[in-house]
Amino acid sequence: MTETPGRHPRFDDDLVGLDPDDPEARAFAEHLDRMQRCDPAFTVEASIKGVAEFAEGSNRAGGLRWWIAALVVLLIMTGVVVTAWDTLGDLLRWLAR
Repeated sequence: MTETPGRHPRFDDDLVGLDPDDPEARAFAEHLDRMQRCDPAFTVEASIKGVAEFAEGSNRAGGLRWWIAALVVLLIMTGVVVTAWDTLGDLLRWLAR
């Protein structure tokens, strides 16, 4: 099978009959790719990719979902700041000895 440049390969296999130029069909093909991805999740690269996917998903979300995503990010950042502050305090106490 020959693949047209710029055409998603799913239109030749899973999405036969759908218009590959339709933005909703393209979005659905990308959604299927994300749902069927089986990369290892225990590497740094996979963790960074997961954060990037979360950011892309929260950018697409609106209303209450966007606010919940923003709250999750705020809670994570608060945990990072508190942990860094605690570590810095321990370091300064250790250096003061």
